Amino acid sequence: MNGEYLPAERGFISVRTHAFAYGTGVFEGIRGYWNAETKQVYLFRLREHYQRLLNSCKILRMSLPYSVDELIASSVELVKRNDQHEDVYQRPVAYKSNEIIGVRLNGLTDDYILTSEPLGDYVSTGGLRCGVSSWRRIDDNAIPARAKVTGSYVNAAFAKTEALQNGFDEAIMLNHDGHVSEGSAENIFLIHNGEIITPAPSENILLGITRETVIQLAKNELGLTVHERQIDRTELYTADEILLCGTGAQIAPVIEVDHNPVGNGQVGPISQKLQNLYIDIVRGRNPKYLDWCTPVYAEVAAQR
Repeated sequence: MNGEYLPAERGFISVRTHAFAYGTGVFEGIRGYWNAETKQVYLFRLREHYQRLLNSCKILRMSLPYSVDELIASSVELVKRNDQHEDVYQRPVAYKSNEIIGVRLNGLTDDYILTSEPLGDYVSTGGLRCGVSSWRRIDDNAIPARAKVTGSYVNAAFAKTEALQNGFDEAIMLNHDGHVSEGSAENIFLIHNGEIITPAPSENILLGITRETVIQLAKNELGLTVHERQIDRTELYTADEILLCGTGAQIAPVIEVDHNPVGNGQVGPISQKLQNLYIDIVRGRNPKYLDWCTPVYAEVAAQR
């Protein structure tokens, strides 16, 4: 918290904090994966996450006194101090900490907190049943989706809650034009005739790091063509496969949309291949992609 390592129970903010009242914060979600064979925790694509955090800060007129390398070092150190030998989830948050009444971004103090805690699956990775939400995805000219703004996740909460109350596992959100945007907190991919389709950055999506990972793996490992374009709602009903992805969700195949089966209603072969590739990579089992994995316990890495 602002450069000091503290027990979580001492990480207090005031009830008058600007970010608490107005949602003026940005955050990241970072996963670390435990590899029992190597006795190592690998933090996945740390550099990309912290680069995106600092980009989010720019959009909210924030300035943190830390470089990307310093933020990476703090993530590694926090896992060590917690003596975590398990899958973990880290949440860095930059926020406006002034205790004032008044909605603005300029002229305020920017503070920072990083936490690290155990986490398993965020959503099922064995096949999701999704519903198209009545809630539209926020627009770039309202709250920029390319920034992970704390207050903007009320939009996701509306969609997720509606989906759960309607008996689905997850929501699929449309943008203001009625085109497919993303899940409540995941990017989306459709597979049709052996090609992969995903909404373009212009469709009010978060520029997901897992999304970019899936694109690279689809092209480089599976030899598939990837199209980034507008997607109509009815394409969800004719897709051969659909998957959601994100740091929290990982790679989660979709087997049903609006009570319509996707393909044959089972996890499809391309989704399964991507999921298997991803699992091996994040746990440090694929030497080709070890540069995406930051080992926490340096002495173990050195022994290897």
